[in-house]
Amino acid sequence: MAELKPYKGGTYYLWLYIPSIPAAVIFAILFAVITGGHCYRLFRTKLWFCLPFVVGGIMEVIGYCARAAAHDQTDQLTPFIIQNMLILLPPVLFAASIYMVLGRIIRAVQGESYSLIRPGILTKVFVAGDVASFCIQGGGGGIMAKGSNADLGEKIIVGGLLVQIIMFGLFIVTAALFQRRYQKYKVAAPAFDAMGWKASMHMLYGVSALIMIRSIFRVVEFAAGQDGYLLKNEWTVYVFDSVLMFIVMVVFFWWYPDNLKQTQEVQWESANGTEVNLAERGLKSSEGRFETPNDSASVSK
Repeated sequence: MAELKPYKGGTYYLWLYIPSIPAAVIFAILFAVITGGHCYRLFRTKLWFCLPFVVGGIMEVIGYCARAAAHDQTDQLTPFIIQNMLILLPPVLFAASIYMVLGRIIRAVQGESYSLIRPGILTKVFVAGDVASFCIQGGGGGIMAKGSNADLGEKIIVGGLLVQIIMFGLFIVTAALFQRRYQKYKVAAPAFDAMGWKASMHMLYGVSALIMIRSIFRVVEFAAGQDGYLLKNEWTVYVFDSVLMFIVMVVFFWWYPDNLKQTQEVQWESANGTEVNLAERGLKSSEGRFETPNDSASVSK
C-alpha cells in the first residue's frame, strides 16, 4: 500500500498527499487524444505557429504519466520533477501560439493600422514575455525540486506566473481594442466576416481567460506555500489546472485558425448571394484601407 515518504528519509516531503493513479491516467489519456488531434491538424494545415500546442500537449501527457508513477514513489525526486515541470510549463507554450494567432488575424483582415502595436512587433513582444515567463517558472521549478530551497523556488515560480498574467492582461486589452477600433472605423470590415475572424477572436478571448484563471490559481497556490490548502489537496490541481488546460486544447482544436488566409482580392457577398470584388465597388485603396465612393469624392473636393 502506498504511503507518504520523506525525501531521503529526512523531514522534507516532496508531496503533501499521495497522488491519485486513476486521475493521472485519465488526464494522460485525455491529453494524448487531444494532442493527437492537434498533430493531425498541424500537419494537414502546415500552420507551424500552432506547433507549441503539440509540444505542450506531449508535455502534459508525460507529466501525468510521471504523476501516476509517483503514487508509489513519493520519496523519489525524478518523477516529482518531471510531473512538476511538465504540468507547470505547457500553458506558456499555449500562450505563444495564441499571441501569434492575433498577429495573423490582424494581417488577414488588413487591419494593421487599427492595432495599438504593429503585428510584427506585437508577436515579438508577447512571445518574448512568454519566453521570460517560461524561463523563470522553469528555474523556480528546478530550485523547488531540490527540497532545501523549496521556498525560494516557489517565490521564483510566482514571479514567472505574475509575468505571464501581466502579459496576458496586456494581450487581452490589445486584442479587444483592435477589434473595437477595426469594427467601428473600417468601412469594409464586413467584407471579411466570411473568413470567420470574429470567431477566432472569440476563441482567443476564451482560451486566454482560461489560462489567466489557471495562472491566478497557481500564484495563489505557490504564494500560500507548503502549509496552504491548495498545495495540500490534489483536487484543486485537477479542477483549476488540468481541466482548464484540457478545455483550452479542445477549444483551440475546434476553432483552429486555418481560416486566416491573407488574399490580395477580398470578395464581398451581396444580399442576393453574388460575389463582387471590393475594387469594383470602389472600396479599395492603394494603402490597404478601404473607402466608399462618397469618401473618395469628399477627399477630392
